[in-house]
Amino acid sequence: MSEERTALIIAGSLRLEAEFNDSATAQAIWGILPIRERGQRWGDEIYFPIPLKLKEENSRETVDIGDLAYWPPGNALCIFFGPTPMSQGNEVRPASAVNVFGRVLGDIRQLKQVSSGMEIAISRAD
Repeated sequence: MSEERTALIIAGSLRLEAEFNDSATAQAIWGILPIRERGQRWGDEIYFPIPLKLKEENSRETVDIGDLAYWPPGNALCIFFGPTPMSQGNEVRPASAVNVFGRVLGDIRQLKQVSSGMEIAISRAD
């Protein structure tokens, strides 16, 4: 059985836990935590650059609400909490294929409070 990896996402007074999966992408991102960046909003997605250049790994054109993903073209970490400008119907569609490496636990709708330029911190929840 794999080691459980739980992270803490902080944006202002908002605190959410997230769990990482067993992918190579998750392992690489876990290895560079903590991350502190200014996030950008794109519909109901928050994204920001991270200092990793990873290839596609089981990449997906659509994701689920709550998914944490890595976007290879932008070397960016993405948090999906609803539709994006590319979404059709009820789907959640990134700008292009992403590597899903985990998911946010708890009330994901709280992320609607986060605005572009707000600092996002992701660290290991030890």
